Amino acid sequence: MDEKTTVTIQRILKVNHAGEFGAIRIYRAQLFVSKLLHRDLVAFLAHTLSHEVDHCQKFLSAMPTYGGRPCRMMWLWGLGGYVLGLFTALMGRNAIMICTASVEKTVHVHLEDQIRFLNKRDDGLRALIQEIQIEENEHLEFAETNMKPSVLHRPLYGLIAASTELVIWLSTQGDVTKMKKAISSA
Repeated sequence: MDEKTTVTIQRILKVNHAGEFGAIRIYRAQLFVSKLLHRDLVAFLAHTLSHEVDHCQKFLSAMPTYGGRPCRMMWLWGLGGYVLGLFTALMGRNAIMICTASVEKTVHVHLEDQIRFLNKRDDGLRALIQEIQIEENEHLEFAETNMKPSVLHRPLYGLIAASTELVIWLSTQGDVTKMKKAISSA
């Protein structure tokens, strides 16, 4: 594997691990509030949280193989995730579904790019990301199926998607831009 490919894979693992770390905080905050206010969502949120914890660990475990390391700004992911989860849970069950759909849709785009890049470069990591993507798609499908039409839907969805992209860019100090360039030029 050449150095450019290795660096891109390190970036993939860094951003995926950080994203899962943030997702854990989103779902923990939503689960905390939902135990009090939205009991019908507790099973979904607990199940989804267990997936995110597993995904986070898998990306962390893959890092040493490629000489990768976690993001230096994990606190940003943790704080941002917790605030987003708390805020949307307090807004109501529909806001939880909008949050889930927006975050998972944004993640899906990144995962698709990564899978294309890894094709014929690293079958093991590609398979890991595809396996994780199946569960992320389950979260997305559940959220999309359970969202209700709302005046806040479009603005909240857009704000969350833009915030997710911004946190990705800030926390990787622009590495995600370099990663996207490497992926698109491959």
